[in-house]
Amino acid sequence: MARRKRRGPIRKRIGRVTLYSHHGSWWIYYRESGKPQRRKAADELAEAERVAAQVNAQLTSDSPSLFSFTPVSIPELRRRFLAHHDGVLKSSVATIRRYRAATQHLDDFACSGGTNPMAHGILPTEFATYLRRVEVSPNGHPHTAKRHLRDKGVQFILETCRAMYGYAAKQRHLPPYAGNPFGALPIDQLKIEDSKPISMFDEAAELAFFKAASAWALPIHFTLAKTGLRVGELTHLLIEDLDLRHRWLYVKNKHGLGWRIKTGTERQVPLLEEVTELLRSVIGDRQDGPVFLRPKYTVSGAERLNGSLASLEQICRERVRESHDVSRAGFLRIAKGVWRDAGAIKSDAVRLSYMRISRSIGRPDATCPKSWRHGFATLLQDANVDPLVRQVTLGHHTTGQGLGMTAHYTHTRPETQRKQIEEALRRWTASLEFIVRHVQGGAV
Repeated sequence: MARRKRRGPIRKRIGRVTLYSHHGSWWIYYRESGKPQRRKAADELAEAERVAAQVNAQLTSDSPSLFSFTPVSIPELRRRFLAHHDGVLKSSVATIRRYRAATQHLDDFACSGGTNPMAHGILPTEFATYLRRVEVSPNGHPHTAKRHLRDKGVQFILETCRAMYGYAAKQRHLPPYAGNPFGALPIDQLKIEDSKPISMFDEAAELAFFKAASAWALPIHFTLAKTGLRVGELTHLLIEDLDLRHRWLYVKNKHGLGWRIKTGTERQVPLLEEVTELLRSVIGDRQDGPVFLRPKYTVSGAERLNGSLASLEQICRERVRESHDVSRAGFLRIAKGVWRDAGAIKSDAVRLSYMRISRSIGRPDATCPKSWRHGFATLLQDANVDPLVRQVTLGHHTTGQGLGMTAHYTHTRPETQRKQIEEALRRWTASLEFIVRHVQGGAV
């Protein structure tokens, strides 16, 4: 009896691409740049034929195929990712600086084993474990005592790497069948157990702070406390941004001077009469320039650049032309010099004064002037201010999904929590009256 001939695998050919069945799925075979390529196409024949036809069309036109990718090293991927944010997305300098610092940890991890693996060879789980062992200087100074990364720091680094690998996937620097390796990490579910507490003042501590502040520092911190401005918004506040007659403060982008609001969203903030009068005393008879000046300009009256926003922008453009530096970094460096020559204060000076005054009143735990913004948001909640009003005043994005970052900056005081919960529970009085009679030994 003749033995039945064994049938080979089912094969089809679409142009330069061979389609064949293998272990219940359909695979394709082709040669690209002289190298053989075998890729799983699909489980169903119709879908596999569509993929094969697409790959064949790309090979025929000498275009990169659907399954091709260009391997790239971690340093090169970082360079391209940061350049994309700088030159294409025009992200803020501070954002790019944070992304550069975050992705540097991935670069260090890649080199820690003595080799420099390509980007698609990184194992995110091993990198996350590595981050738990890393020690850093909190303020970046080499002589500062080092500590382990906080949970939020680890989370931000992993989120940034996930974004960078998302960019790599779009640029075909990753195997198309692998996906974003950081996408499988439960980054959004990491437990935050060691976050730095926010130190806010109560009414008595706030008063003690203002009493201890110098004549120069008092209006700065009082304005922060009563407007909820970010420190960077206050240091870039111009006199023309104030409407003291109608008691409004306008937070505006100043692209011509290299500064933009964190969210890019301009807004207006109402001023208390007390804040308005304080700002009038700070400005005096000045007509333009920064609202808050460095001490040397307020005390000694040293010469500085005078002029409106348009005048300062013109000076900045002239300096850029003279420097012949057309790069964005060069423009930002020159713009920073214009702000300095106009007498604008530095954010670091605000932070240092905040820390100095806090220590003098026995509150060394208060180290960040952003706490004024947290306290401002919390006061609005205590007063039951409409959430949307809080959102607009604080300048947070309207995400369409709750209050977004406003919830992060808003803290419920224990007194407010007690008052509101008690009011809610007293709406059902029957069970409360029952417990009162029970405790008093009355009838049940």
